[in-house]
Amino acid sequence: MPPELPAGLFAIAHRAGNEPARLAEAVAAGALAIEADLWLHRGHIEVRHTKTAGPLPILWDRWELRPGWRPRLRLPELLDAAPPGVLLHLDLKGWDDRLGPAVRQAMAALAPGRPYLVSAQRWSLLEPFHAVEEALVVHSIGSARRFERIARHLEGRRAAAVAIHRELLTPERAGRLQAVSEAVLTWPVNDPALLGPLAALGVRGVISDSLAVVRAVASAGAAG
Repeated sequence: MPPELPAGLFAIAHRAGNEPARLAEAVAAGALAIEADLWLHRGHIEVRHTKTAGPLPILWDRWELRPGWRPRLRLPELLDAAPPGVLLHLDLKGWDDRLGPAVRQAMAALAPGRPYLVSAQRWSLLEPFHAVEEALVVHSIGSARRFERIARHLEGRRAAAVAIHRELLTPERAGRLQAVSEAVLTWPVNDPALLGPLAALGVRGVISDSLAVVRAVASAGAAG
């Protein structure tokens, strides 16, 4: 069935799906949605934020290096670890246009009927999901240039959701995004003090690395 976003302000636990221990911590903190980063590497869908270093056996990110020969989490293992009631947010990474169709086919085979969010900053990766009933497509905006292109990209249709980097989010941009989408999400939101101002801008979802933010959102939802 079509995915439904949680009512009111909700939190997505950023990158929590990349490691089973972090996923369990986020669920225990009250996260209703879990984000995971997906790459296509040698025919397999891998769950990680780190990038490969060409032929070198190294995974790297801005702040870390990891040995590339260690076992890597894959999509079936993520699905096994995520409780059925938790909404998965699959963020597609890289430049391989085969990733979108591969994820679509894998989700249909491994988790038929399970709702999920799917996002990418390369919007071409999202094209295979527009006709998938279980998928809620999220167009990610990580630059001012991407923001200026979103209305043209969505011409003739209204997005289910858009996600914008918090440093780009202004009242004027929030209003423009609400005009072309059903829900505005933003990242990174790692300070509970930001929740009120973001809600006042009409933000529906906050993407956070902080369990304190996840707990604050969960507590507010329970109180409401």
